[in-house]
Amino acid sequence: MFTKVLVANRGEIALRVIRACRDIGLKSVAVFSTADRDSLHVRFADESVCIGPPPGSQSYLSPKAIIAAAEITGADAVHPGYGFLAENADFAQICLAHELVWIGPNPKDIDLMGNKSEAKRTMIKAGCPVIPGSDGPVANAAEARKLAEEFGLPVMIKAVAGGGGRGMRLVQDIANVETAFEMASAEAEAAFSNGDLYLEKAIIEPRHIEIQLMGDGKGGCVHFGERDCSMQRRHQKLIEESPSPAVNAKLREEMGRTATQAAASISYSGAGTMEFLLDKSGHFYFMEMNTRIQVEHPVTEMVTGSDLVKMQLEVALGHELPKQKDILFRGHAIECRVNAEDASRGFLPSPGTVTTWNLPGGPGVRVDTHVYHGYAIPPFYDSLIAKLIVYGANREEALARCRRALSEFIVEGVHTTIPFHLQMLDTEAFQTGNVHTKWVEQHMEQQAKAGAVA
Repeated sequence: MFTKVLVANRGEIALRVIRACRDIGLKSVAVFSTADRDSLHVRFADESVCIGPPPGSQSYLSPKAIIAAAEITGADAVHPGYGFLAENADFAQICLAHELVWIGPNPKDIDLMGNKSEAKRTMIKAGCPVIPGSDGPVANAAEARKLAEEFGLPVMIKAVAGGGGRGMRLVQDIANVETAFEMASAEAEAAFSNGDLYLEKAIIEPRHIEIQLMGDGKGGCVHFGERDCSMQRRHQKLIEESPSPAVNAKLREEMGRTATQAAASISYSGAGTMEFLLDKSGHFYFMEMNTRIQVEHPVTEMVTGSDLVKMQLEVALGHELPKQKDILFRGHAIECRVNAEDASRGFLPSPGTVTTWNLPGGPGVRVDTHVYHGYAIPPFYDSLIAKLIVYGANREEALARCRRALSEFIVEGVHTTIPFHLQMLDTEAFQTGNVHTKWVEQHMEQQAKAGAVA
């Protein structure tokens, strides 16, 4: 069906897709902004095309520039990676209109699951447990107050088209509902050009558990277990692991079955992730579905022995999915997102030239990165510069290898979050797996600001 894949992204995920293409004999095309000319994804692709200046709107977020690059190089498929246009249904449709194979779900499913209120309705129909909340967007602040009184406090006000914590407010006092509603709506309008909001019951100190899926577009779907993404700061994930310390075999089976049935109900195609909140009683609730490969997919690959990016390509080529009974789970994996940020200064981005770059090694250690000695980290994009993934026969071994690998990971010339990761790993709460989505903000940020991990 296709032989040459244009990777509509940058950095480590672009390089990851290029490697998967090479593994199965497909040609690859890298696109890059002028700021990314020296990135490794450009160097290792079979072909590369400059698509514009650094601002995303003029390069990685420009469908016109990306389609032109595909036409120039004769690419016949597009892999969007994550971020940028990966969950943009209009871009997916444009690719299809230009007779390019879209390596991802159907545009209608991207659109459906990208609208959180519609996604919630769809999940309810599929029998997936959801957090009690409004039936679609809330008309105004007065209705939000009425619903808050009905559900009981605390409640969460969220943007219908939201993500990354924008357009989101936690309300614990009924007197603050109207103000929180207006502020969230204004923020959502500015961020997403859509100020619509919905309201739902807040789950206090939940764990963030997600199920990795792969669908064939014909009603078939399998899962690859769960990832625990509870270690996050302001809705941005810092450490992910699989399996979750809070999920036993029975719960894993139930969550996996629920997620695959829900995805199969819309004949989902390709890689996707069902995200759930898990409360202290062991009940889980659908939160959202990401219609793309995710940053943290390597931990799933390590514990299942699967190549999820390669599988994305194979599904698009019409290959059959593996049988659920053949997907086995072994050992434990942990991923640390290494960002060019200064934790002691409020996680301020730290672009600049890398003057020393020593990657860790040894058994069970993997690093996904586009950075090298002498590389200039640009200030225009996400600050992620590497993903350190470690594997062990059990969680204890994985933790030990993670500490070792972080201590061997030497970066000079820019600040990184490596010291902060080391401190998080040494806390009793993380060692015992007793964390939740607000734990970092409640217990770690003040130490970072005080310079404890500078």
